[in-house]
Amino acid sequence: MLETLKRGYTKVKEDIQVIYDKDPAAGNILEVLLCYPGLHALIAYRLAHKLYKWHIPVLPRSISYFTRIVTGIEIHPAAIIGRRFFIDHGEGVVIGETTEIGDDVLIYQQVTLGGTGKEHGKRHPTLGNGVIVGAGAKVLGSIKLGDYVRVGAGSVVTEDVPEYSTVVGVPGRIVTRKIKDENGILMHNRIPDPIKCELNRLKYEVQELQAKVKDMEGR
Repeated sequence: MLETLKRGYTKVKEDIQVIYDKDPAAGNILEVLLCYPGLHALIAYRLAHKLYKWHIPVLPRSISYFTRIVTGIEIHPAAIIGRRFFIDHGEGVVIGETTEIGDDVLIYQQVTLGGTGKEHGKRHPTLGNGVIVGAGAKVLGSIKLGDYVRVGAGSVVTEDVPEYSTVVGVPGRIVTRKIKDENGILMHNRIPDPIKCELNRLKYEVQELQAKVKDMEGR
């Protein structure tokens, strides 16, 4: 029991430290403890998850439900979440029952890690280590996002994404161009639009064809 409490305390310390590391607005420890709903939801989840693993009925879901009312963040107690997980802002976040999240993952407000229907078994996504999911993004179904994947704000992802990729759009499309700063953080204001890029490519092809037709007419 004492060892379990020590491990829980260590995880909470890491959860607090990661806020300082990833949020420049974090001022002091009191502010972090009182004003970060993502931290509150995560602490409540860790308690509910432990009770869920002990097969205690009703109470884990009750904790999850109460936490959703208070924070606007819903995390199913059966979800598996790694260390140093950070929910920035947090309002409207939903994390489904069979979701698996690795270490050092960052997600923003209005993110849904959800299912696509009423199927049983594994029906929610798996996120690797170091994944970042932008505001309003939806990651749906039993899919896997590899390590250090970046999901652009507002994207809808329904297929597997290989590691070190950036995915944007509806539906989500993988872009090879890595738009990150020197610290590896996704720069949401500089994500390319794959649809616009494809339209531009078609535009240039049409212009080339028009030039060839005019040349043939001139002859």
